[in-house]
Order: sequence, then structure tokens, then C-alpha cells
Amino acid sequence: MHIPDGYLSPETVVATYAVALPLWVYGFKRLKKTLNEETLPLIGALSAMSFIIMMFNIPVPGSTSGHAVGAVLIAILFDPWVGFVSVSLVLLIQALVFGDGGVSTYAANALSMAFVGSFAGYYMFNLLKKYKFAPFIAGWFGIVSSSVLTSLFLGIQPLFWSVNGHPLYFPFDLKTTMIALVGSHMLFFGVVEGVFTALVYSFLNEKLIMKNEKLKA
Repeated sequence: MHIPDGYLSPETVVATYAVALPLWVYGFKRLKKTLNEETLPLIGALSAMSFIIMMFNIPVPGSTSGHAVGAVLIAILFDPWVGFVSVSLVLLIQALVFGDGGVSTYAANALSMAFVGSFAGYYMFNLLKKYKFAPFIAGWFGIVSSSVLTSLFLGIQPLFWSVNGHPLYFPFDLKTTMIALVGSHMLFFGVVEGVFTALVYSFLNEKLIMKNEKLKA
């Protein structure tokens, strides 16, 4: 789902950075309030897991790829702002060091995978949190929401930035990106993200329950 350099117009790049910058500033302030001796190791470990699972890119039709993200898990365990900033930092390292996603498109990738994914999954989890399947649905919904925004960023390129019918940047229209990217995330990558979120959330909850029982004993 990482958008590489050259796929978005300069206007789109500027717009995404203009939206993302104030969100990052506020998100870092929220993250600083959350960090302490107990939360820092876990946030770091979850961010590392996010980094690893995002490195496994599987190509899908429509000239892009898909993968799990891990943003929803961080969001529901801590706060969607923590999920947003943590995954944004992961995306920055991937773009600068590994060339996975572009530098010009970094803000767009962060808005789709980190921001939208974290907040969509967080609110879906809170809507369904009395049900055992809430973490799975939250993970699925979060990454599918991310794929919708990524599809929008890509799909509008030939609509607004073409010369004599020839796209200047990303060549496929919105219908193609929605079918290819959103469809694959609804049917496959969303399920993977949901299972990942549910399993790790359940594991960490059990560990927390056991820790509290030991403290009471």
C-alpha cells in the first residue's frame, strides 16, 4: 500500500504534507504524555512488529501492493494518536532507509496507513468492544479504510493531471484502484490484519490479567 515517489502530483504532495504536519505536531504532544517506563518498551515492540509486517509487500492488480500494518493494534491498546505517530515513524524509516514508499509521498502514506487506519480501527473497536470479535473487526476495518484513502490519492491522478488524455503521474483511474486495492484488502489483507490484531491483543490482555493477579496475591 506504500505509494512510491512519482505517483502523485506536486499539488497532491503539498496538500498531504499541509494536512499531515499539524497532525504530527499534535500527535507527538499526545505521545509524550503517554510515554513512561512501562509504556515505552511495549510501544517500541509494537512499532517494531509493525515495521516487520509492513516489509512483506504482496503485489496486487492496479500497479500497487498490499500488506498488514499494525496501526490498529497500537491504537486500541493506547490511543489512536499514539498509533498514528508510531506508524508514521515506521513509515519514515522505511522510506528513507529501505526505499519502501517515497519521500514525496510520505505524508500521503502516513495519512492513509497511520492516521486513518488508527482512528478508524480505534472507533470501530470502541463501538464493538463488548464483543470478543471486536479486535478482529477493528483491524479489518482500519486497514480497509486505509486502502480507501490510498485508492483515492492514486485514482484522482489521471482525472486531474493528464495531458491530451495521457496521465502525468499514476495512470489508473479511481474505479481501477478501488476495485484492485480496496477489494484485495477487504478479502485478504483485512483478514490478515484482523487476525494479527485479535491474536496479539488477546495475548497482551492475558499477560496484563496475569500481572494484575500476581500483584494482588
